[in-house]
Amino acid sequence: MTRPPRRRVGLPLRAVLPNAVTALGLCAGLSGIRFAIAGWWELAVAMVLLAGVLDGLDGRIARMVRGQSRFGAELDSLADAISFGVSPALILYLWSLSALPRFGWAAALMFAVFCALRLARFNANIDVTEQPHKSAGFLTGVPAPAGAGLALLPMFLWFWSGETLLRSPFAVAPWTALVALLMVSSLATYSWGSLRLRRNIRFEALAVVVVFGAAAVSAPWHTASGLCIIYLLTVPFSIASYNRVRRLRAAGQSGAQSGAAAPTPPAA
Repeated sequence: MTRPPRRRVGLPLRAVLPNAVTALGLCAGLSGIRFAIAGWWELAVAMVLLAGVLDGLDGRIARMVRGQSRFGAELDSLADAISFGVSPALILYLWSLSALPRFGWAAALMFAVFCALRLARFNANIDVTEQPHKSAGFLTGVPAPAGAGLALLPMFLWFWSGETLLRSPFAVAPWTALVALLMVSSLATYSWGSLRLRRNIRFEALAVVVVFGAAAVSAPWHTASGLCIIYLLTVPFSIASYNRVRRLRAAGQSGAQSGAAAPTPPAA
């Protein structure tokens, strides 16, 4: 009598590597809080940026080794909620918002909770087939890593300018609340993973990457500030692009329906 094959349970070994990268990103986000408590602001912000880099790597590593799993997706969302929601909120509170204990803490809470709500909405829509933004190559709202970077924009500017107004809670609190609203909004934003370069501009794109790398090494906070401002400027264009795609889809559907409803001419 042959025994039935044993059913394998647990995570496959190939899923360990991307999950380990996700865990490292979570450690980086939590370390940002630790450095903020000590008053080491640049290190605190650098840890959040490092968490963003690791967040971009874990998904690619998982696809490379075919280690995607539901466990990894849930772990990634939990790590993002802490690294890009809780950590930036506490860093901003310790850096500026604590001067307005009530309103500053409300803005910090708003950012952290709205980041978690965005990630929960993303997880709830994983199995939904009808997603107009995703099918058109767009995201819904500002993604969590980009939201963390935008929220920390006053700190980026303060690092290289020293302008005291940038640290004022009367400026930081409304900005933090605005970024939180952008994360949970229904605005269509560009999905950089869906962008495809033309063959005739690949060399120029490589040159831009080299220039960006050199700028990030020589002037990291200037570069981070510029990237945030550029991203903000792309939002109106992404909204206009999605509206154009939606109009084309609507025109195509109406044309197909009118064609289907047209009477068939009688045979000769």
